Amino acid sequence: MSNRFASKVVVITGAGSGLGRATALELAKEGAKLSLIDLNEASLVETQNQIKAVAPNAELLLLTADVSNEEAVKQYVEDSVKKFGRIDGFYNNAGIEGKQAPTAEYDSNVFDKVIDINLKGVFYGMKYVLPVMKEQQSGAIVNVASVGGIRAVHNQAAYVASKHAVAGMTKNAAIEYGQYNLSINAIAPGAIMTDMVVGSLKQIGGEDGWEEAGKAFVSVNPKKRFGKPEEVGRLVAFLLSGESEFINGVVIPIDGGQSNQY
Repeated sequence: MSNRFASKVVVITGAGSGLGRATALELAKEGAKLSLIDLNEASLVETQNQIKAVAPNAELLLLTADVSNEEAVKQYVEDSVKKFGRIDGFYNNAGIEGKQAPTAEYDSNVFDKVIDINLKGVFYGMKYVLPVMKEQQSGAIVNVASVGGIRAVHNQAAYVASKHAVAGMTKNAAIEYGQYNLSINAIAPGAIMTDMVVGSLKQIGGEDGWEEAGKAFVSVNPKKRFGKPEEVGRLVAFLLSGESEFINGVVIPIDGGQSNQY
């Protein structure tokens, strides 16, 4: 195992589950000091337990925060800097799917909630992390878009709108802050087997039929399977490691090639 993250400090939102947890595990194994943010304290503790099992000496800060609350975001950034002195990497990952419905039937309150978390949460994160990195004249940010940020997805107006916006914001920040030696990119995961994807499949196929719905869902993927969270974790690690500094302002799909299909 390489030690690319020895002495590096990385902040991860949505660290209590899914892609956030998988990435935290990946980075901890490579020596990162981690500030882990999630709304759910119990899930953060579970992430901590899993990290300690693979990296017993990992330095961790656990912070409970709602990323859609600007003051809470400002606070988690301040607390991270207070604890570790700097921020080298930021995995701006927290997000929700919302409910599935055709656009004309989409619940406006749910739409607002998805935008608040998926879009404003990512914006607030960059708003408060960017000045820290600009002052350091170094740093890397990975925002989480989705294949829903580069194409349409049935019955997910809010999610697709929020993720397209994340892709756009990423490109904007990249051209504004590249001059300060920062690299700002986004990833666009396809169907990765996380709790959120299971929840999505249950909306499609019900409690009893979601596994069949999953098989049908991946039958059209060139790889014929779901992605694994650790595969996303390795991509994020590369983008935050300092090995990819000239990659800036791109949205990288990690979806088995599915987004290329007509």
